[in-house]
Formats: sequence, C-alpha cells, structure tokens
Amino acid sequence: MTERIVERRAEATRDTKETQITVVMDLDGAGTAHIDTPVPFFNHMLDAFTRHSLLDMRVEAEGDVDVDDHHTVEDIGIVMGSVLREALGTKAGIGRFGQALVPMDEALVLCALDISGRGQAFFEVPFQTQTIGGFDTQLVKEFFLAFARAAGITLHLRLVVGENSHHVAEACFKACGRALRQAVELDSRVTGIPSTKGSL
Repeated sequence: MTERIVERRAEATRDTKETQITVVMDLDGAGTAHIDTPVPFFNHMLDAFTRHSLLDMRVEAEGDVDVDDHHTVEDIGIVMGSVLREALGTKAGIGRFGQALVPMDEALVLCALDISGRGQAFFEVPFQTQTIGGFDTQLVKEFFLAFARAAGITLHLRLVVGENSHHVAEACFKACGRALRQAVELDSRVTGIPSTKGSL
C-alpha cells in the first residue's frame, strides 16, 4: 500500500494602493528563507522566524515606506497568516499546540500558541526604545496581531526579561518560529482533527 503525501503548501498575493505582497509557504520545509521587503530590519526578523520554524518561505513585498513601514509590516502579517491557514488545510494530524522559551543574550521571551481557529494575540513585550535603527518597535506587535488574526491562531508572547530592543524583538520572532514548528508538525499518533469538537 502506498501512502499518499499531502502537500502542505500555499501562496497568496495582496495588491492594494499601499502594498504589493506575495507570500509562498511550505510547512514541510527545511527553514529556507527568501525575504525581499523594503524594511531591512524586518527582513532580518522574518529570516530568523523562517529558519527556526523549519518552514520554507518566500516573501516579496513593496510598500509605501516613504510614509512609514506600518502598512508594509502589517500587510505582510496578514498575508503570511492567510497563507499559513490555507497550507494547514483540514489541520488533521497536527500537534496543534506549540511553546518555546527563547533566550537572545540578556533577553528571554516566551511564546505559546494554539492553532485554534480563533485568531487572537496577547502581546506583553515592552520595548525600552522607540526604534531599532530606523524600525519602529511598535510594529513588532502590529505584525504579530495581524499574523495571528489572519492565521486563526491564539498567540501569546511574553517578555520574561530583557533590555536590548534588538535582542527582545529577535527573541520574539525566533520563539514564535519554534512554537509554530511544534504546532504544525504532523504527529502519527493524532487521528483526525486534534479537538473534542472535531473541528478547528
């Protein structure tokens, strides 16, 4: 008997007056990232997220960064979340929950998530500076809010300790990547949808 391999891959494009974004995601990848946005620090964060999630992901984006980076960062979160949701398909056989406690030098960030079908994020990560280089630290929260809502996941991010804003932000993206890796991985012992309701 030959087992059928279901491809867990999706892509989407969002084209508005503010942004033009394409995301391709493969849940069963090796952490290969191809990130091209006009926001250099955000590129670094998405690269870290991809490598630690073991997804393969391509992100190509243009946006009105002459205004500021907000629309581009938030819309990338929306498209990434939508693509993740589509790639998960029926969600049969997944681990569903994931958690990670990730250090980045003096910073320590906790991420816990549930592929619940209910898109919500609880972000308790204060930053001690308003910017990292030219990147507005408020946009870290905006990205994760947009991503969680569009993906239909319940996401918690908490700063345990940390001072350096770059370290704190990077720990957030790495922790989310590690937690997501656990949640989307297929578990041979899971039969069907991992929910008492029978759906997520």
